[in-house]
Amino acid sequence: MTHPRIRLGVNIDHVATIRNARGGRHPDPARAAALAMSAGADGITIHLREDRRHIRDEDLEAVRAAASLPINLEMAATEEMLDIAMRYRPHAACLVPEKREERTTEGGLDVARLHNSVAPFVQKLKLSGSRVSLFIEPDIIQVAVAEAMGAPVIELHTGKYVEHVFAGQTDEAEEELERLRIAAQEGARRGLEIHAGHGLTYETVKPVAAITEIRELNIGHFLMGEAIFVGLEEAVRKMRHLMDEARA
Repeated sequence: MTHPRIRLGVNIDHVATIRNARGGRHPDPARAAALAMSAGADGITIHLREDRRHIRDEDLEAVRAAASLPINLEMAATEEMLDIAMRYRPHAACLVPEKREERTTEGGLDVARLHNSVAPFVQKLKLSGSRVSLFIEPDIIQVAVAEAMGAPVIELHTGKYVEHVFAGQTDEAEEELERLRIAAQEGARRGLEIHAGHGLTYETVKPVAAITEIRELNIGHFLMGEAIFVGLEEAVRKMRHLMDEARA
Protein backbone atom coordinates (compact mmCIF):
# COMPACT_ATOMS: atom_id res chain seq x y z
CA MET A 1 0.00 0.00 0.00
CA THR A 2 1.34 3.43 -0.98
CA HIS A 3 0.72 6.25 1.48
CA PRO A 4 0.59 10.02 0.77
CA ARG A 5 3.94 11.68 0.18
CA ILE A 6 5.45 13.29 3.26
CA ARG A 7 6.93 16.78 2.90
CA LEU A 8 10.50 17.70 3.86
CA GLY A 9 11.20 21.07 5.41
CA VAL A 10 14.92 21.87 5.54
CA ASN A 11 16.10 24.03 8.42
CA ILE A 12 19.05 26.16 7.28
CA ASP A 13 19.82 27.84 10.63
CA HIS A 14 23.24 26.29 11.04
CA VAL A 15 24.56 27.64 7.77
CA ALA A 16 24.04 31.00 9.44
CA THR A 17 25.68 29.68 12.63
CA ILE A 18 28.88 28.98 10.69
CA ARG A 19 28.71 32.39 9.00
CA ASN A 20 28.24 34.17 12.31
CA ALA A 21 31.17 32.36 13.92
CA ARG A 22 33.51 34.49 11.83
CA GLY A 23 31.29 37.32 10.65
CA GLY A 24 30.87 38.51 7.11
CA ARG A 25 28.56 37.03 4.50
CA HIS A 26 29.72 33.45 3.96
CA PRO A 27 28.36 30.82 3.96
CA ASP A 28 25.10 32.36 2.81
CA PRO A 29 21.89 30.80 4.21
CA ALA A 30 19.93 32.10 1.23
CA ARG A 31 22.16 30.07 -1.08
CA ALA A 32 21.54 27.04 1.13
CA ALA A 33 17.80 27.58 0.73
CA ALA A 34 18.14 27.59 -3.05
CA LEU A 35 20.24 24.41 -3.03
CA ALA A 36 17.78 22.65 -0.72
CA MET A 37 14.95 23.56 -3.09
CA SER A 38 16.83 22.18 -6.10
CA ALA A 39 17.45 18.92 -4.21
CA GLY A 40 13.78 18.28 -3.44
CA ALA A 41 12.94 20.18 -0.25
CA ASP A 42 9.30 21.18 0.07
CA GLY A 43 9.86 24.09 2.44
CA ILE A 44 12.50 26.11 4.28
CA THR A 45 12.56 26.47 8.06
CA ILE A 46 14.37 29.32 9.82
CA HIS A 47 14.46 30.21 13.52
CA LEU A 48 14.92 33.89 14.33
CA ARG A 49 16.04 33.74 17.94
CA GLU A 50 16.11 36.59 20.45
CA ASP A 51 19.93 36.52 20.53
CA ARG A 52 20.25 36.22 16.70
CA ARG A 53 22.79 33.43 17.13
CA HIS A 54 22.16 32.16 13.61
CA ILE A 55 19.43 33.62 11.39
CA ARG A 56 19.48 37.43 11.41
CA ASP A 57 16.74 39.88 10.48
CA GLU A 58 18.26 40.64 7.08
CA ASP A 59 18.21 36.93 6.22
CA LEU A 60 14.41 36.78 6.20
CA GLU A 61 13.82 38.50 2.87
CA ALA A 62 17.03 37.11 1.36
CA VAL A 63 15.91 33.54 2.01
CA ARG A 64 12.44 34.20 0.64
CA ALA A 65 13.92 35.71 -2.53
CA ALA A 66 16.35 32.81 -3.04
CA ALA A 67 13.87 29.92 -2.83
CA SER A 68 10.30 29.92 -4.08
CA LEU A 69 9.23 27.57 -1.29
CA PRO A 70 6.99 28.06 1.75
CA ILE A 71 8.87 29.64 4.65
CA ASN A 72 8.34 28.22 8.13
CA LEU A 73 9.43 30.80 10.71
CA GLU A 74 10.19 29.26 14.10
CA MET A 75 9.78 31.84 16.84
CA ALA A 76 9.32 32.35 20.54
CA ALA A 77 6.02 33.72 21.82
CA THR A 78 7.32 37.23 22.47
CA GLU A 79 6.06 40.62 21.36
CA GLU A 80 9.27 41.32 19.45
CA MET A 81 8.95 38.15 17.38
CA LEU A 82 5.23 38.67 16.89
CA ASP A 83 5.86 42.15 15.44
CA ILE A 84 8.49 40.74 13.07
CA ALA A 85 6.27 37.84 11.98
CA MET A 86 3.30 40.10 11.34
CA ARG A 87 5.45 42.29 9.08
CA TYR A 88 7.19 39.36 7.37
CA ARG A 89 4.04 37.24 6.99
CA PRO A 90 5.68 33.83 6.52
CA HIS A 91 3.67 30.96 5.10
CA ALA A 92 3.92 29.27 8.50
CA ALA A 93 4.85 30.39 11.99
CA CYS A 94 5.86 27.71 14.50
CA LEU A 95 5.83 28.71 18.15
CA VAL A 96 8.69 27.07 20.04
CA PRO A 97 10.15 27.35 23.56
CA GLU A 98 13.32 29.38 23.75
CA LYS A 99 15.89 29.89 26.49
CA ARG A 100 18.95 32.06 25.95
CA GLU A 101 21.31 29.56 27.61
CA GLU A 102 20.23 26.49 25.63
CA ARG A 103 22.33 25.16 22.74
CA THR A 104 19.22 24.17 20.78
CA THR A 105 15.51 23.80 21.47
CA GLU A 106 15.40 21.35 24.35
CA GLY A 107 11.81 20.15 24.23
CA GLY A 108 8.27 20.96 23.28
CA LEU A 109 6.31 24.05 24.25
CA ASP A 110 4.18 23.27 27.31
CA VAL A 111 0.95 24.65 25.89
CA ALA A 112 -1.11 23.09 28.68
CA ARG A 113 0.73 25.17 31.29
CA LEU A 114 1.20 28.25 29.09
CA HIS A 115 -2.25 28.28 27.48
CA ASN A 116 -3.22 31.78 28.58
CA SER A 117 0.03 33.39 27.45
CA VAL A 118 0.41 31.49 24.15
CA ALA A 119 -3.20 31.53 22.90
CA PRO A 120 -3.19 35.27 21.99
CA PHE A 121 -0.12 34.74 19.80
CA VAL A 122 -1.86 31.92 17.96
CA GLN A 123 -4.85 34.11 17.18
CA LYS A 124 -2.80 37.16 16.12
CA LEU A 125 -0.59 35.10 13.81
CA LYS A 126 -3.63 33.46 12.24
CA LEU A 127 -5.18 36.86 11.62
CA SER A 128 -1.96 37.99 9.90
CA GLY A 129 -2.33 35.11 7.43
CA SER A 130 0.30 32.66 8.68
CA ARG A 131 -0.43 28.98 9.24
CA VAL A 132 0.30 28.55 12.95
CA SER A 133 1.92 25.45 14.39
CA LEU A 134 2.87 24.56 17.94
CA PHE A 135 6.03 22.57 18.67
CA ILE A 136 4.95 20.17 21.42
CA GLU A 137 5.83 16.91 23.11
CA PRO A 138 4.01 13.80 21.80
CA ASP A 139 1.44 13.88 24.59
CA ILE A 140 -2.32 13.68 24.09
CA ILE A 141 -2.99 16.43 26.65
CA GLN A 142 -0.69 18.81 24.79
CA VAL A 143 -2.42 17.82 21.54
CA ALA A 144 -5.87 18.53 23.00
CA VAL A 145 -4.81 21.96 24.29
CA ALA A 146 -3.26 22.83 20.94
CA GLU A 147 -6.59 22.11 19.28
CA ALA A 148 -8.44 24.17 21.89
CA MET A 149 -6.12 27.11 21.16
CA GLY A 150 -7.13 27.01 17.51
CA ALA A 151 -3.72 26.09 16.09
CA PRO A 152 -4.27 24.18 12.83
CA VAL A 153 -0.88 22.42 12.97
CA ILE A 154 1.22 20.69 15.62
CA GLU A 155 4.86 19.65 15.29
CA LEU A 156 5.79 16.69 17.48
CA HIS A 157 9.20 16.75 19.16
CA THR A 158 11.22 13.71 18.03
CA GLY A 159 14.37 14.49 20.01
CA LYS A 160 13.80 12.01 22.82
CA TYR A 161 13.22 9.18 20.34
CA VAL A 162 16.50 9.98 18.57
CA GLU A 163 18.41 10.19 21.86
CA HIS A 164 17.17 6.75 22.91
CA VAL A 165 18.14 5.24 19.55
CA PHE A 166 21.71 6.51 19.72
CA ALA A 167 22.05 5.53 23.37
CA GLY A 168 21.18 1.95 22.39
CA GLN A 169 18.03 2.07 24.53
CA THR A 170 15.87 -0.06 22.28
CA ASP A 171 12.86 -0.45 24.56
CA GLU A 172 12.78 3.24 25.44
CA ALA A 173 13.10 4.20 21.78
CA GLU A 174 10.13 1.99 20.86
CA GLU A 175 8.10 3.45 23.72
CA GLU A 176 8.84 6.99 22.52
CA LEU A 177 8.02 6.02 18.93
CA GLU A 178 4.70 4.67 20.16
CA ARG A 179 4.06 7.98 21.93
CA LEU A 180 4.67 9.71 18.60
CA ARG A 181 2.26 7.36 16.85
CA ILE A 182 -0.48 7.88 19.45
CA ALA A 183 -0.07 11.67 19.48
CA ALA A 184 -0.12 11.80 15.68
CA GLN A 185 -3.27 9.68 15.55
CA GLU A 186 -4.95 11.79 18.21
CA GLY A 187 -4.03 15.02 16.47
CA ALA A 188 -5.31 13.77 13.13
CA ARG A 189 -8.54 12.62 14.81
CA ARG A 190 -8.99 16.16 16.09
CA GLY A 191 -8.49 17.58 12.60
CA LEU A 192 -4.96 18.91 13.11
CA GLU A 193 -2.19 18.71 10.53
CA ILE A 194 0.71 16.74 12.00
CA HIS A 195 4.37 17.61 11.55
CA ALA A 196 7.41 16.28 13.41
CA GLY A 197 11.07 17.05 13.85
CA HIS A 198 14.20 17.57 15.95
CA GLY A 199 17.39 15.56 15.78
CA LEU A 200 16.33 13.25 12.95
CA THR A 201 19.09 11.51 10.98
CA TYR A 202 19.37 8.98 8.16
CA GLU A 203 19.32 6.23 10.81
CA THR A 204 16.21 7.47 12.63
CA VAL A 205 14.01 9.10 10.01
CA LYS A 206 12.24 6.11 8.48
CA PRO A 207 10.25 4.89 11.53
CA VAL A 208 8.98 8.44 12.07
CA ALA A 209 8.25 9.03 8.38
CA ALA A 210 6.30 5.76 8.35
CA ILE A 211 3.71 7.25 10.73
CA THR A 212 1.11 7.94 8.08
CA GLU A 213 -0.63 10.79 9.95
CA ILE A 214 2.55 12.88 9.79
CA ARG A 215 2.46 15.23 6.83
CA GLU A 216 5.82 16.97 7.17
CA LEU A 217 9.24 16.50 8.77
CA ASN A 218 11.51 19.43 9.56
CA ILE A 219 15.20 18.52 9.61
CA GLY A 220 18.20 20.79 9.84
CA HIS A 221 21.27 20.21 11.99
CA PHE A 222 22.00 16.71 10.69
CA LEU A 223 21.64 17.77 7.06
CA MET A 224 23.95 20.73 7.52
CA GLY A 225 26.54 18.51 9.18
CA GLU A 226 26.30 15.85 6.49
CA ALA A 227 26.62 18.54 3.83
CA ILE A 228 30.19 19.18 4.97
CA PHE A 229 31.09 15.71 3.66
CA VAL A 230 28.78 15.14 0.68
CA GLY A 231 27.33 18.54 -0.20
CA LEU A 232 23.94 19.94 0.75
CA GLU A 233 22.09 18.78 -2.34
CA GLU A 234 23.23 15.17 -1.91
CA ALA A 235 22.36 15.23 1.81
CA VAL A 236 18.85 16.51 1.10
CA ARG A 237 18.31 14.06 -1.76
CA LYS A 238 19.26 11.09 0.43
CA MET A 239 16.94 12.22 3.23
CA ARG A 240 14.16 12.74 0.69
CA HIS A 241 14.77 9.22 -0.66
CA LEU A 242 14.64 7.62 2.80
CA MET A 243 11.39 9.42 3.61
CA ASP A 244 9.86 8.26 0.33
CA GLU A 245 10.97 4.66 1.05
CA ALA A 246 9.24 4.82 4.42
CA ARG A 247 5.96 5.64 2.66
CA ALA A 248 6.27 3.07 -0.13
